[in-house]
Amino acid sequence: MTYATVPDLVLEPIVRNALMEDLGSYGDVTTRAVIPAETQYHARINVREDAVVSGMQVAALAFRLVDPALEITTLIGDGSFCAKGDTLMEIKGSAASILSGERVALNFAGRLTGIATKTAGFVEAAKGHKVRVTCTRKTTPGLRIVEKLAVLHGGGFNHRYSLSDAILIKDNHIAAAGGVSAVLEATKAHASHMMAVEIEVDRLDQLAEVLEVGGASVVLLDNMDNDRLREAVRMVDGRMLTEASGNVTLERISSIAATGVDYISSGALTHSARTVDLGLDF
Repeated sequence: MTYATVPDLVLEPIVRNALMEDLGSYGDVTTRAVIPAETQYHARINVREDAVVSGMQVAALAFRLVDPALEITTLIGDGSFCAKGDTLMEIKGSAASILSGERVALNFAGRLTGIATKTAGFVEAAKGHKVRVTCTRKTTPGLRIVEKLAVLHGGGFNHRYSLSDAILIKDNHIAAAGGVSAVLEATKAHASHMMAVEIEVDRLDQLAEVLEVGGASVVLLDNMDNDRLREAVRMVDGRMLTEASGNVTLERISSIAATGVDYISSGALTHSARTVDLGLDF
């Protein structure tokens, strides 16, 4: 599958900061000491386990920021399956430049491929139901955009990107505002008609109140067991979108999907993904 890319201009500050962190104040002193400036090399990024690829755009950008003259060819792009031993990218040009960009490129690509691979596993486990699997805002500070891209590469969907994208009324908002009715009435009084509204409930009596008061288009069913999720879907009866969240595991996701919810959100897609083993080989 081919995915639209985010412009490099958007990703560049993230990658540039990572390169500055790695290069420090004096650059790659090891490479400068042992590699003659004129040395040319042909390197490959190889994967050492089966995975779903993400981070190739970011890795290529890392190498280009170090040296725009490098010749970079992506062989297996973001969103594609790869098998152990496959070559994902080839980089040709200055050996010193390749070595200086290597760690940042691999850090991004390994991390993001891990997220895409974990997401793909969740999506596969939920297959056969109408549900969409989404991430959350539980992302690494500063890396949200690339981690959410990795979720898309794994076949998942994105929840809101930031606090400004949509109104999501959580349990603490309800407590601080004085209850479900109070917070929904306040939302109806102050929210733009262009702003989506979602409200979190963890009990069916709260859901009944939400349905009575109105004002939200999505309800987040938090930490409910499957029986309560099925009853919640029955109560909603198509009047709102339903989202299940909390205690979502690979082993449980199929049974959650079978309850009839529209969305399943999981922070684990980003905060608990294992980095995939990639290597740069000369």
